[in-house]
Amino acid sequence: MSVLALLPLLAAATGCTPVGAAVGAGAMVATAAAEERGVGGSARDVRISLEIIDRFDDEGVLFEGIGATVFDGRVLLTGAVADADLHGKALALAGSVEGVRTIIDRVTVTPDPEGGTGPRDALVTAELRKAIMFDPEVLAINYAIEVEDGIVHLLGIAQSERERRRVIAHARGTDFVRGIEDHVLLKTDPRRSDPGARPAREVRP
Repeated sequence: MSVLALLPLLAAATGCTPVGAAVGAGAMVATAAAEERGVGGSARDVRISLEIIDRFDDEGVLFEGIGATVFDGRVLLTGAVADADLHGKALALAGSVEGVRTIIDRVTVTPDPEGGTGPRDALVTAELRKAIMFDPEVLAINYAIEVEDGIVHLLGIAQSERERRRVIAHARGTDFVRGIEDHVLLKTDPRRSDPGARPAREVRP
């Protein structure tokens, strides 16, 4: 995908004007090209994210406590809601977006969905991101990190089993982490090879 084709996605995703997006487009495209996903895969994930946001907004799900993280066509749903029907609607909407390979469902249905660990979760995310960025044996651009209530969700593409284990070790060594959910795939994993398949759903074990 060309830089020009990527600009509308950048503008929509960041709230920038096309001119503003163009200023940073070169750097973003260079970064995307270095990722295991490539430029096309990164742009696809941005499109999927935007479409999920649009559908959540249209159906009244957007501000109800469910978040979506997209990486390599895999959608991680997290959050807590009191309404099981809302949870089901979010799953259906995310699965209806073209290009979604897998939905990793980690949404909790509870009578008391209010949480107060946001600032601490943000600190865990920042510390873990810094740790893997400064590890020369980890390609940090190939990982997304989502932390909720002290649970670290790792989503990404590992170059090797050794690299995957290093990322998990960094997560274990980060303060305030209560648990780790590993959703990382190796770059040779066959689940990455069929973007046209119907979305599979990974449920909580």
